[in-house]
Amino acid sequence: MPNPVLVEVTRAALVESVHRGAVAVAHAGGEIRFALGDVEMPVYPRSSLKPIQALPLIESGAADAFELSDEEVALACASHSGEPMHVRRVEAWLDRIGCGETDLACGRQAPRYEPALEAMLRAGEKPTRLHNNCSGKHTGFLTLAKHLKARAAGYVDVAHPVQKAVVGCLTRLSGVADPAWGVDGCAAPNFAVPLAAFARALAQIAGRRTPGAGRILRSMIAHPELVAGTGRSCTALMRAAHGKAAVKIGAEGVYAAMLPELGLGIALKIDDGAARAAETAIAAVLERLGAIDGPSGLVRTPVTNTRGDTVGERRPAEALMELRA
Repeated sequence: MPNPVLVEVTRAALVESVHRGAVAVAHAGGEIRFALGDVEMPVYPRSSLKPIQALPLIESGAADAFELSDEEVALACASHSGEPMHVRRVEAWLDRIGCGETDLACGRQAPRYEPALEAMLRAGEKPTRLHNNCSGKHTGFLTLAKHLKARAAGYVDVAHPVQKAVVGCLTRLSGVADPAWGVDGCAAPNFAVPLAAFARALAQIAGRRTPGAGRILRSMIAHPELVAGTGRSCTALMRAAHGKAAVKIGAEGVYAAMLPELGLGIALKIDDGAARAAETAIAAVLERLGAIDGPSGLVRTPVTNTRGDTVGERRPAEALMELRA
């Protein structure tokens, strides 16, 4: 059977488009509290894996040894927009550990934040690896390599001690041994796990069942603008949650959330990879669980025309309304 429709897009009175997908909500005790669709099919979490990829940085002692700030830990979990507030901090962090932009394995990427890109173009500057949305994660990897006294070169190789540490954390939290892997957009490995297992792993962080969980949650919740950026969904959702949730989007329609007060982990995947649907679905789940309040403008989003007139909306489908706090 196909996955259920999670999100609808309307125009006037008609549903114009639908997005199918699956969602799992797990408790730190291990049980699945809510599931829709096929939650046992392995998926690549993509960038929503970053809080788990950052755990070895904390749990190895590297963050303390290099005196990382919560801002830098947030950047290790980030898919940032390449704004000056992101780039300056990553550059200073690299300098402090004795590395530079050329040590990053990720490629060059233009800033996602248009004013930052326009300023670069006016100044005749070109994007660097520092502007890559994953530069914070990669700087975290380099910091861990330094702490482990492992070679910095090749830190994205799946057999490198840094990536072995990531797999170790993921296996311990999710229960999935030897997960399949592929190369992510930033050149680092990304590991495939079922949505249910991923939700369980996130719940372990939400419930502080692993030593680095508190630092990850504190850093993400305190610095939502560093986890994403101006106008981004992760930033808006964490601000609307007022400390009740840490959230992380991933490419191809993935979203993850951790609710520390409830000890819940949430993982969802939109079948067609649409980010717009993932944003609506995670907002709806968070609202149903009481992590964000009432009409926040995040759950039902207006569809507008080029004049700015509202002509429809993007909204959660009925299936998501079955979820109860």
